[in-house]
Amino acid sequence: MAETFIAFLRAVNVGGRTVTMARVRELFGELGLADVRTYIQSGNVFFSAAAGTDRAALTRRIEAHLEQALGFPVPTMLRTVGEVEELLAADPFAGIELTAENRFCVVFLSEPLPADLELPRSTPKGDLEVIGATDGAAFVVAHIINGRPAGNPGAVFGKSYQGQGTARFLHTTVKIVAAAKKT
Repeated sequence: MAETFIAFLRAVNVGGRTVTMARVRELFGELGLADVRTYIQSGNVFFSAAAGTDRAALTRRIEAHLEQALGFPVPTMLRTVGEVEELLAADPFAGIELTAENRFCVVFLSEPLPADLELPRSTPKGDLEVIGATDGAAFVVAHIINGRPAGNPGAVFGKSYQGQGTARFLHTTVKIVAAAKKT
C-alpha cells in the first residue's frame, strides 16, 4: 500500500539558486518515486512510496541525488500527509493573535531540538520566538519590527542545534496539505 509523502526542501530558489519545479519533479522521478507533484516554487514535493518505507534511507537517497544533480546540498525533511495534518490539528499557535506585525512559521526539523533548549526562546532582537516544538517541527512567531520582517526562523535555535530545518508559513503549510491530498 502506498503512502503520500511531502518532501520539504531547504535551499531551493533562495540565495541565487534557481531550480524549476519541473526539474525537481524530474529528479524525484529519476529515483523511481511515483505520483510526483510540486506545490509553489519554494520546494514542496509530493510523492507516493510504499507504507513502511525506511524514511532515513529515502531521505539520504533524495539528498544525495539532488546534490549530485544540482551541485549544492538540499536538506530534505520528509513527512507523511497524516503527520502534517496531526501537527496542524494540534493548533500550536492557539492563544496567539495573528496580526499585521507577526507571522506564524512551522520549521520542519531533521532532528529534534536539544532537550536542554528552554522554550519559549527568543532571539536577542526579539524578532523571532520559538513557542513550542515536537520531535519533527518547531513553531516560531516571526515579528515585524520597524517595518522589517524577521530573519531566518531557524536562527533562533542557536549553535547547539546541529540539525537542519526549513520554514513554511502556517497558512502555506495548510495549503500544502490540501494540495498533497488532491489526486
